[in-house]
Amino acid sequence: MNKIINVVAAVIIKNGKFLCTQRANTKYLAYKWEFPGGKVEPGEQLEDALIREIKEELGCSISIKKYLLTTKHHYDFGTVKINAFLCQLIDDPICLEHNKICWLNINELNHLDWAEADLPIVSYLQNIETDPNE
Repeated sequence: MNKIINVVAAVIIKNGKFLCTQRANTKYLAYKWEFPGGKVEPGEQLEDALIREIKEELGCSISIKKYLLTTKHHYDFGTVKINAFLCQLIDDPICLEHNKICWLNINELNHLDWAEADLPIVSYLQNIETDPNE
């Protein structure tokens, strides 16, 4: 049976740039880029999980503006189901659990080596006609 792993991801935009995080070298998919977030605990609401994960990974607080999309990707260990939300920073992030963090504009996102599960989010952001903040 294929295990489903529920994950949340924050699409954070500041000054027209997106926050991108590179997975630590000790984690599965080491050095791959992703939108920050993580696993949803049993019984936890998606929004609560995202706020918790961002606090743990980036040491900052966010406000969730709106749901963007859900993606699924099949890895050898199971299926990752990502619920992505547009978020706003309340305070500045620091790199606690990732190898690196960076801010890129929409045209620079393709320059990164993304985790396969995050690629549909990148495509979604590049294909929307309007500002995702709207």
